[in-house]
Parts: sequence; structure tokens; C-alpha cells
Amino acid sequence: MDLLVQSGIPRGKIGVRLLYTILFVVILSVMNFLIQLIALVQYVILLLTKSYSEPLRSFSNKAAVYVYRLVRYITLNDNTRPFPFVDFPGEMERPDGFAKFD
Repeated sequence: MDLLVQSGIPRGKIGVRLLYTILFVVILSVMNFLIQLIALVQYVILLLTKSYSEPLRSFSNKAAVYVYRLVRYITLNDNTRPFPFVDFPGEMERPDGFAKFD
């Protein structure tokens, strides 16, 4: 906190960051709904075909990374504005080869 006070950051810049944060909180809410919808659709596909959708699985993995980036920016742990100000993130980790149902 002392570093923040000593650096003399103008309130205007803090306000701009706050506005971006509000925008990203709204986007985070949309992503939350989208990931829930993707999970539901993936299970419906799995029940009907006994196989998951690889494109949907890949997108949901990238969406999880995007949510991670959003949370880091919102909580002031990262200074890089997330998508749409930079490219949509790629996969951080490859998914497991297949899902287990033990």
C-alpha cells in the first residue's frame, strides 16, 4: 500500500482501471454462464453419442484460461488487459487423453 501512495498514481488512472475492471466483471459473469452451458451441452452429446465433442472440449479449455486471465486482472494481479484487448488465450494445459467415469 505504501508503494501505491508513494508512486503518486493519479486518481484518473485508477478510475480508468476501475471501469475496465467493471467491464471484465460483466464478461466474467457471461463466461460463467457460457462454461456452464458448454458443460451441459457436452454431457448431452456424451449421453447421445457416447463420445465427447473435441472442438467443444478444446474451446472450453481455452475459456478456462480466459477466465483465469480475467480473475488475475480483476484482482490486480496482472496488468495486461484480457481479450478483446489482446488475443484470446490458447490452452495452458492440454486436456487429459480421455475422460474417466469410475
